[in-house]
Amino acid sequence: MRTFTWSYLLMLMCAASAAQAQSVVPLKGQSSQQMQLDINDCNTVASNAANSASSSSTGSHVGGRVKGAAAGAAAGAVGAQVRGNQHDEVYDRVGDNAKEQYRQNRAGQGAAAGAAVGASRQRQERREDRRNQGEAQSSAHASAYSGCLQGRGYQVNP
Repeated sequence: MRTFTWSYLLMLMCAASAAQAQSVVPLKGQSSQQMQLDINDCNTVASNAANSASSSSTGSHVGGRVKGAAAGAAAGAVGAQVRGNQHDEVYDRVGDNAKEQYRQNRAGQGAAAGAAVGASRQRQERREDRRNQGEAQSSAHASAYSGCLQGRGYQVNP
């Protein structure tokens, strides 16, 4: 029973690793040495193609904090004015300097909150770009590798 379990496990592991690998079949009678050289060369070509594709598609997400701070400051100042207008009887008795100070304080608080939100969004966009860049790089590598080998007279099976 124990031998059966180990042999079954070994067979399962071999099947799993074979499912992930690509098979390369020579169509023009290439030797195993030539095949190995072509595979190495095409792997180098594919790596270079994938690296150049990823370096050309770098997105720049800058200014998230500034945009958020500006939006937050505007929202804070408008909110302060609206709150003041809701309490006209008290707000009218307060001097203009106090009103201005209140609006500035609210704008500053809004700017701080907006900067935090803007920075968070900026980080999230950068993470998503890195994730997409990795997927694009992998796809570019696979495509260039397969195309290179097919150009040299091989059939590439996934």
